[in-house]
Amino acid sequence: MSGDYSFSLTTFSPSGKLGQIEHALNAVNRGVTSIGIKATNGVVIATEKKSASTLIDDESTEKVAVICDSIGMVYSGMGPDFRLLVSRARKYAQQYKQLYMENPPTRILVEQIARVMQDYTHRGGVRPFGVSLLIVGYDDVNGPSLYQVDPSGSYWAWKASAIGKNMINAKTFLEKRYNDEIELEDAVHTAILTLKEGFEGQITETSLEIGIIGTSTIGVAGKDREEFPLFRKLSPSEVKDYLANIA
Repeated sequence: MSGDYSFSLTTFSPSGKLGQIEHALNAVNRGVTSIGIKATNGVVIATEKKSASTLIDDESTEKVAVICDSIGMVYSGMGPDFRLLVSRARKYAQQYKQLYMENPPTRILVEQIARVMQDYTHRGGVRPFGVSLLIVGYDDVNGPSLYQVDPSGSYWAWKASAIGKNMINAKTFLEKRYNDEIELEDAVHTAILTLKEGFEGQITETSLEIGIIGTSTIGVAGKDREEFPLFRKLSPSEVKDYLANIA
């Protein structure tokens, strides 16, 4: 009987669940672990980067995406679904900037992406996105912010969060290490240490992908005199330096 509900996108099971949403969450839980930490002066997102084969060019795969100057995001789950959402997010950010001459506030973009994901939970001919997202940004209204969006379209603001296969242990680790006064530099170290706890094999600069956004002069390569925060991805050499500091 349960099988009758697991393939129906818009029919609730007797226990009050949508089977396809549960399947989408299972896809997320099989994905690599991703971490997000909000600091007093910025936000960091980090994730494991593992190739299915040594023959794959790692530079061709992207797990941390720049949406606009002030917003970035990372995922756990299905890569193709993530790429579609990145495309939608970038398009919305561009349209917003053309209309208002500024980047969208982080919460506005999060609401837009969550609306897209929720729409795919009840429309015919589609399926839910098999990803959870961590979206970070910096704006004049809220300062640094971190949001998590799940396949159902639900979203929350977090101080620190983890998604993916090692989510439970990672959140437990973050609960022990996080404090409200943490600064961006320490947040990057904490994110790496959290991933290291559940990492299988040797952790190197090529097996991590990290993105940060902070106040001016922090982590903005070649633009340390800018008066506004910019989101960017750390280079492999920068990640290597961080790994050396926590070894």
